[in-house]
Amino acid sequence: MDVYGLTGGIGSGKSAAAEIFEDCGIPVVSADELSRVVVTPGSEGLGAVVAAFGQGVLDDNGELNRRKLGAVVFKDPALRQKLESILHPRIRERFQDVLATLAATGHKLVVYEVPLLFETGLDRQVKAVILVSAPEAQRIARVVARDRLTEAEVRARLAAQLDDASRRARAHFILENDRDLDHLKQQVHTLLPALRSGAIPKPAGEAKTEAARPSVPPPPPTRPPSGGPPRPPPLPKS
Repeated sequence: MDVYGLTGGIGSGKSAAAEIFEDCGIPVVSADELSRVVVTPGSEGLGAVVAAFGQGVLDDNGELNRRKLGAVVFKDPALRQKLESILHPRIRERFQDVLATLAATGHKLVVYEVPLLFETGLDRQVKAVILVSAPEAQRIARVVARDRLTEAEVRARLAAQLDDASRRARAHFILENDRDLDHLKQQVHTLLPALRSGAIPKPAGEAKTEAARPSVPPPPPTRPPSGGPPRPPPLPKS
């Protein structure tokens, strides 16, 4: 089974792209959804989170309040790493279970939607990376409207992620989500044949590096000691 990673910064439109893939018959697994599954009430994962961050990260129903937790961890890289050390192994284990189920039902291709794909090293474990990209101002406006966060809170989340220029250099495919939904749909539909064929280009940054790399010049011709014209190459033996 070919697994393609789908990623992008907060507010880039990963979920919109994921829905389009699903509409095209491609199964999409969301790391965010898996992260919710592993911290359901009564789970070992939620117990580990509460032990690390206290009862204050729960709501009145005993469920994890992701906004409260986010307010804590996005201010402190060490705390964010502690949370990731709790969640990521459990998410990986659950993802493998989902993959096994999809493979058993005959699926040959799956998209794994992961916000922190590069940051967690998962880009090295997928066949190729699909990046959803949008201008930063547009992303901030989307998240403020969607999640009712302040601009400062959104920028704190942006600071915890890889910058978009670095993502673009390492991605194999880029979906530009700076216009309307139809524009994004058109790009996904155009991309599908390449995914199904397995034809993977080099990441943009790698291709640019190779194009800029100077070619090795040929060695200078050998001249006789007298400084005369270069000697012709020897004739091949018959």
